[in-house]
Amino acid sequence: TSFSTPKKKKRDDGMREHVTGCARSEGYYKIDKKDKLKYLNNSRAFAEEPPADTQVRNRPPRVPEQRRLLSSFTGSCDSDLLKFNQLKFRKKKLKFCKSHIHDWGLFAMEPIAADEMVIEYVGQNIRQVIADMREKRYEDEGIGSSYMFRVDHDTIIDATKCGNFARFINHSCNPNCYAKVITVESQKKIVIYSKQHINVNEEITYDYKFPIEDVKIPCLCGSENCRGTLN
Repeated sequence: TSFSTPKKKKRDDGMREHVTGCARSEGYYKIDKKDKLKYLNNSRAFAEEPPADTQVRNRPPRVPEQRRLLSSFTGSCDSDLLKFNQLKFRKKKLKFCKSHIHDWGLFAMEPIAADEMVIEYVGQNIRQVIADMREKRYEDEGIGSSYMFRVDHDTIIDATKCGNFARFINHSCNPNCYAKVITVESQKKIVIYSKQHINVNEEITYDYKFPIEDVKIPCLCGSENCRGTLN
């Protein structure tokens, strides 16, 4: 028994007519070069000439258009929010190691320009009452360093046991960074900004701005204008 391949007939409009009624059941067949060129020419003409109602005269390229949209978005929205979103997607390269100021410190692994977000101070948001209880408990546990950062009158971020590298930043009377409270989606956050250009392997510092108290905490920053105490 032998099987013969059905012959493909051409219609008046140039399209092939399938004998069995289904192209899938007839397998592959060779297309003449003339038909192939005709098909390619028609497809190119369709791609190069969109319908008249969709044509836009002197339409600019897409890349410059996207840049204009980005610049208009940047100018109309809050710059702190935009920088914070950029910080989440592109974190600064930082490392912590031994510091000449005090114990551990945070250092830059890449150049950081002035007025850049360096890192967010992450921890647990607690109330003043809880902060007082934890401070007493930490003293009993022998934790001498303070990793509590005040956000407002009754909100404190505790990074003692739940935080990130930001808690290793040391105080300096002549710092290269500063802390700023920003609001993101109705939530206050503390972010460390750069005051000036920071070189690779330079230690990240900011002024703790502790309240003045009778019991003084000595400052070891070693800067020329060192106040001598943190508080």
